[in-house]
Amino acid sequence: MASMLLNSMRSCPFLFSNNKKTLARPGVKNIVLVEGVRTPFLLSGTAYADLMPHDLARAALQGLLNKTAISKDAVDYIIYGTVIQEVKTSNVAREAALGAGFSDKIPAHTVTMACISSNQAMTSAVGLIAAGQCDAVVAGGVEFMSDVPIRHSRKMRKTMLSLNKAKTLGQRLSLIGSIRMAHLSPELPAVAEFSTAETMGHSADRLAAAFGVSRVEQDEFALRSHSLAKKAQDAGLLEDIISFKVPGRDIVSKDNGIRPSSMEQMAKLKPAFVKPHGTVTAANSSFLTDGASAVLIMSEEKALAMGYKPKAYLRDFVYVSQDPKDQLLLGPTYGTPKALERAGLSMSDIDVFEFHEAFAGQIMANLKAMDSDWFAQTYMGRKSKVGVPPMEKFNLWGGSLSLGHPFGATGCRLVTTVAHRLKKEGGQYGLVAACAAGGQGHAMVIEAYPQ
Repeated sequence: MASMLLNSMRSCPFLFSNNKKTLARPGVKNIVLVEGVRTPFLLSGTAYADLMPHDLARAALQGLLNKTAISKDAVDYIIYGTVIQEVKTSNVAREAALGAGFSDKIPAHTVTMACISSNQAMTSAVGLIAAGQCDAVVAGGVEFMSDVPIRHSRKMRKTMLSLNKAKTLGQRLSLIGSIRMAHLSPELPAVAEFSTAETMGHSADRLAAAFGVSRVEQDEFALRSHSLAKKAQDAGLLEDIISFKVPGRDIVSKDNGIRPSSMEQMAKLKPAFVKPHGTVTAANSSFLTDGASAVLIMSEEKALAMGYKPKAYLRDFVYVSQDPKDQLLLGPTYGTPKALERAGLSMSDIDVFEFHEAFAGQIMANLKAMDSDWFAQTYMGRKSKVGVPPMEKFNLWGGSLSLGHPFGATGCRLVTTVAHRLKKEGGQYGLVAACAAGGQGHAMVIEAYPQ
């Protein structure tokens, strides 16, 4: 009887309002984050260098299985996000799921949406549950920058394909004889926009200049990120990290890109993209990272029936898109007010903010755009500015600049971090926001689960 009463109370969040209204809606299914894990995020080319993407994704999935003790056939669907795909495992969700031991009867698919790929995986999971198609979905993301696909040139690829179709020795010799030195020049992948041919770093530098963000401001923000991440790491707050035994190497149990420096040291670095007068450097940018993440998302009813205590409710979310040339990285500015409005909240209602930090200049530009009536009126169709998140609530355990940014995996880290911070800090509402290539962005409101 006591157990039934407790479950009934948990299903009625009005009893746990902490003097704030709940976002539960009559007739709308409550969807919860049960658990979230990630591998340590490592600098590319370090301990994970000899692995493949599905190895990291599999490790994250196994970590989730271990942490939740959920049966390997109790999940209805698996969705993973990734950006630069390994050709051999193009549907990395399926390969990782099979490798982790999930039932081969569980469907799995892979999504890609640049830096918000795992956000898309999570909201796809929410959609499946809301539609009544599933009760339990695993979502996650993986990125592996230690080994990316490097293609032959277009001319060489055409020649090789023609060679494969050649039927006579004469045809083969003729094709081989047509190969020139220029054919051998490889095509390297680049973090650049297809529509503008501009690298993201170059765009971040232009955006920082447009909003008057100085080099000093960017270095100060980056130093803050690394210092807060180091503090959180030392205090054991990054509890979503699972230890991973790398084959042939030692056990990896913490992120290795957290490196607090000094303003003096950071000032010595030269501009990385706009030379010689740019302000974006290696020190105030996120670094190429290997890592994977995974979360278990359920309907509240299913989670409670299985004996789980959820971490948080996943509430309203939005996706936005804008000009990929001059507003490539302004996703948080556009997404934040829309997500808050959908939830019926204001900026002052939010207790925890977790924004993706691709570049310090990008974050600072967003904060300045959000604090500008002129920008809101000119570009957003709003009467007044969005408002700026208080820094005492903002990315307090570090961010992508310091923890690392495996493109396809960051979204799950953001959401799990909000859930953990809400519990640690006693808050009720959190907001995740992120930008992505293509001029896209995402924002989600998260509500603490009653303790």
